[in-house]
Amino acid sequence: MLPGADEYDVDATVSERDVEAALSVTPADVSPASELTFARNVFLPLTTACRYTCTYCTFFDPPGEATLMDDDDVDAVLERGRETGCTEALFTFGDAPDERYDAIHDQLDAWGYDGIHDYLAAVCEYTLDAGVLPHSNPGDQTRDEMAAVAPYNASMGVMLETTADVDAHAGPRRKSPAQRVRTIETAGELRVPFTTGILVGVGETWRDRAESLLVIRDLHERYGHVQEVIVQPVVENDRWSGGSPDVETMRRVTAMARAVLPETVSVQVPPNLAPVRDLLDCGIDDLGGVSPVTDDHINPEYEWPALRELEAIANDAGVPLRERLPVHERYLPASLRRDDFEGTPAPGDDWLGDPVLDALRADGPAGDRYRRVLAGEVVVAP
Repeated sequence: MLPGADEYDVDATVSERDVEAALSVTPADVSPASELTFARNVFLPLTTACRYTCTYCTFFDPPGEATLMDDDDVDAVLERGRETGCTEALFTFGDAPDERYDAIHDQLDAWGYDGIHDYLAAVCEYTLDAGVLPHSNPGDQTRDEMAAVAPYNASMGVMLETTADVDAHAGPRRKSPAQRVRTIETAGELRVPFTTGILVGVGETWRDRAESLLVIRDLHERYGHVQEVIVQPVVENDRWSGGSPDVETMRRVTAMARAVLPETVSVQVPPNLAPVRDLLDCGIDDLGGVSPVTDDHINPEYEWPALRELEAIANDAGVPLRERLPVHERYLPASLRRDDFEGTPAPGDDWLGDPVLDALRADGPAGDRYRRVLAGEVVVAP
């Protein structure tokens, strides 16, 4: 049972047989993908406040230093995104920031919002109108919080990181694996196309990695909502000096992810953090959201590769590079999928809220840009 499972009413046990099978996987057991995909995005950290103090994370600022992005801040980033053909606005902030940071709570109250998720919903609705599709990564959420935000998001996500109780999560505000799993499960219950992943090298064992991937698989098999799983190495930064996983570790864990997860679930490695070229034969098929204009605010010391570099990576693999939207095509209604769509559609047509569907179908530059991507064009420069 996961640490904290009783508190969060989580059933996430996996069989010993499945764990042993996952642990036996090697890169030779998987095949390279037939294409690579990426999403062109802009990164908007609504606030760098977080109730957790994970020892590997440089994203959060101490109380008194964190601020909120206001309308002008959001507008400026969205404008740069539109100018460079971005289709995704990645919104992120730390878990429940207004609970720990009085200044964040007071600012939201002064602006007329009940809390950070109320503000996020309003910003995402505005972003849709501005011609970019929101993908929000706001940490753990209650059912009510996610239900309020989901209609204005093309997709959402949270990193599981690990099912293990590791020292890197230590502190008075310890991150709970069970709470993380419950958030992913809530997304399935609400039919939200979802991205999650594991963090490699924060003190977890190989068994922990296998169990984490199997828990994600189990949740997807119940609900069908996991669109991609990120295999992300921890990297050296101002707060983490515990080293990063070596190439062989990344090869094995990436292959494990590909073998464990259903074929419909993409396996992604971040090209600014992982040795992508060394992993191309390990089953990865997605390079994630890559921004031509904004930093990776989670890992600011590690620059995004230029979009031309992504094309070079695909060329090295001998496969095409295709741009995608933040929501994977299988979650779109049949009327929005490509005529030659060869994937497996998700069951039902009710994965996206009306505000997102209206944006995808709208006339004008934004709608035209979405349709170019949906048409399967390989777009490396806008």
